[in-house]
Amino acid sequence: MQSEELRDALFAPDTIARLEQIVDLDRRVVDDDGDARSRAALAEAEILITSWGAPRIDAAFLKQMPRLRAVIHSAGTVKHWAGPELWEQGIVVSSAATANAQPVAEYTLAMILLAGKRVLWPEAPSIGAALAAGWHPLQDAGNFGRTVGIVGASRTGRLVMDLLTGFDVNIVVYDPYLSDEDVAAWGTRTSSLEALAEQVDVLSVHAPALPSTRHMVNAQVLSLMQDGAVLINTARGSLVDHEALVAELDRRPLYAVLDVTAPEPLPSDHPLRSHPQVLLTPHIAGSVGNELRRLGEYAVCEVERLVAGSELLNQIRWSDLPTSA
Repeated sequence: MQSEELRDALFAPDTIARLEQIVDLDRRVVDDDGDARSRAALAEAEILITSWGAPRIDAAFLKQMPRLRAVIHSAGTVKHWAGPELWEQGIVVSSAATANAQPVAEYTLAMILLAGKRVLWPEAPSIGAALAAGWHPLQDAGNFGRTVGIVGASRTGRLVMDLLTGFDVNIVVYDPYLSDEDVAAWGTRTSSLEALAEQVDVLSVHAPALPSTRHMVNAQVLSLMQDGAVLINTARGSLVDHEALVAELDRRPLYAVLDVTAPEPLPSDHPLRSHPQVLLTPHIAGSVGNELRRLGEYAVCEVERLVAGSELLNQIRWSDLPTSA
């Protein structure tokens, strides 16, 4: 259930060949307004592979699929299209969210390291002029001993911490669902977001978008960050109060890397678009280009495990939804 262009971007020929070895594969793209042939395909389907753009699968849709026993989502969150009827009818749901977290974690790591090296905002005086004055403009650059704060030990947050363990940085995490034992492998934890903001050089946001997390990075949190600190958001734009961020950026040397915004994209005249202390990227941290093939591989692995009767890599349970992305 995806466009033909997206299907071909997700699934390489050899990946499709693997799938055809274990299931009777119908490659047709279908949707909730499909023609008679599509409806016939749905009526026979036992496993449905979805991705971005899938229609909502609710009771009415499921009536077309009496044999369905599993939905394998070759993308991230399932919240926008998966109705409760899927779980009520005992249909297994799986997501490639873990696979999609990999490039987000890689992007985040790159931004943390580049920010520490002062590559992203070369606002310091010219090296020649600074040296003549007896001061090197990059004397505070580097990542040795930096403190990185992780907001949310989500799939992506955990991957970022895993990657950071290979560097000489201090990791501090805020997540109300974590215990000290949980975080021991990465660093330390703090009891509040405010306490985290006060002590970090980089504050990287990886929490889910929930009513309780809207604008969690607010004026108070931003005011507590030290001069020269960097905010990185690759999660959801709603987690950051953009008005408060603009005000704080205008007030002092604070910096931001924003791959997600609310709304998305921002209006053309929004101050974050042209702010000299902001790096704005167009939601590219997640899977793009050849990284889409990782999602297709993940989906096929799930189908292979399902057919073999093995435990799925990333089964989504109804109880997971309230606290997941």
